Amino acid sequence: MSEAHATTPGEVGIGEPIREATLQGLNGPSRKLSEFHGSPLIINVWASWCSPCREEMASLERLAWLELARHFKVIGISTDDDPAQAGAWLKQSNATISQFVDTRLQMENMLGASRLPLTVLVDANGRVVEKIYGGREWDSPESLKLIREAFRTPQRAPLMGR
Repeated sequence: MSEAHATTPGEVGIGEPIREATLQGLNGPSRKLSEFHGSPLIINVWASWCSPCREEMASLERLAWLELARHFKVIGISTDDDPAQAGAWLKQSNATISQFVDTRLQMENMLGASRLPLTVLVDANGRVVEKIYGGREWDSPESLKLIREAFRTPQRAPLMGR
């Protein structure tokens, strides 16, 4: 799953808690990262110019609509320098999950986004459980198994839509 890579300034490693940050809203209001504590969180770091990021976006949307997703939240963080460019891609992709923009590299550095896309699984206590670099089908059986194991959700939790 994880592979060796160069760390980014202030990167939080596996098992470490993520630090507080204010997330600038792209398709909704700005929020503090701490507002997501208490529930596991999947954070997808992407950019509008990144083809693998764009390709996996639809599977993240499908994942967020599965019944299994009642056990966690899914958010996206764009690393685009221009929020308008990121917003245009979201509009084109019909994104429904909460999306934020990180124009000052705060989240990019904290999460270790030395390559994109990066998906970070964070437990209900705010600790990083797993980091997955590269595009993926997030609603595939393999990804659902990874998520269930990382978040220790019941194996019998239904998968079908809400």
